[in-house]
Amino acid sequence: MSELSERVAIVTGGASGIGAASARLLQDAGATVVVADIQEAKDGVGRFVTHDVTSEASWKALLADVLEREGRLDIVVNNAGVSGGTGNVETTTVEEWQRVQAINSEGVFLGCKYAIEGMKKTGPRKPECKGSIVNISSIAGLISGAGPLAYTASKGAVRLLTKSVALHCAEKKYAIRCNSVHPGGVDTAIFNPLWQAVGHEQGKAFIGARHPIGRMAEPPEVGEVVLWLASDRSSFVTGAEIVADGGITSGLMRRLPLAAP
Repeated sequence: MSELSERVAIVTGGASGIGAASARLLQDAGATVVVADIQEAKDGVGRFVTHDVTSEASWKALLADVLEREGRLDIVVNNAGVSGGTGNVETTTVEEWQRVQAINSEGVFLGCKYAIEGMKKTGPRKPECKGSIVNISSIAGLISGAGPLAYTASKGAVRLLTKSVALHCAEKKYAIRCNSVHPGGVDTAIFNPLWQAVGHEQGKAFIGARHPIGRMAEPPEVGEVVLWLASDRSSFVTGAEIVADGGITSGLMRRLPLAAP
């Protein structure tokens, strides 16, 4: 039997990047995967559902759909997010700030809230099965620079939100774990402004050189961390921040640009 057989997973922002890689790895491990995104998935992984993470009504509809169609919920990966530009405290507009917080921070809050509701309703199939919530943050949620302000603040919020959720579930004895993942530079669409300005390969080399390991990550490398946290192999891990950054936070922080330097 596969590691995640009989488990049901929701992956937000699962149409591309880290979300798509995570969805495929979860499916390969035996999970039934629901890909929830505003853009339709093109790789054929899982069952696609149109979903807006900023809308509580959309979350309620998604949860109802999953419980009706799949009968249970075991894993939620709150991956959907945006970069929000490069503005600092003086140049970031209120509208930009609110948009980034709505997607990156409030969307994760809603994801945790409705993940717990769904997991509580269905319960484990067997004693060793635990509910797992995995929130995708960033190294920007651990260390900062002058910008991008809105993005950094949103990812910092995800880090501490995760810990609060983990402690709440532990205190309530829900058998639900919650952890955050903090990637460094990953070759995803978040860097499209840089790719468009200097070219993909040149941009990857530039970003990669800022990591002690000497390169950027590929989405499946972060997806493997998500898979581990979703599985019972990490059964004693909750409220943790798992860093997958090629060593960049181990030394002096050099901010990863989202646009051309």
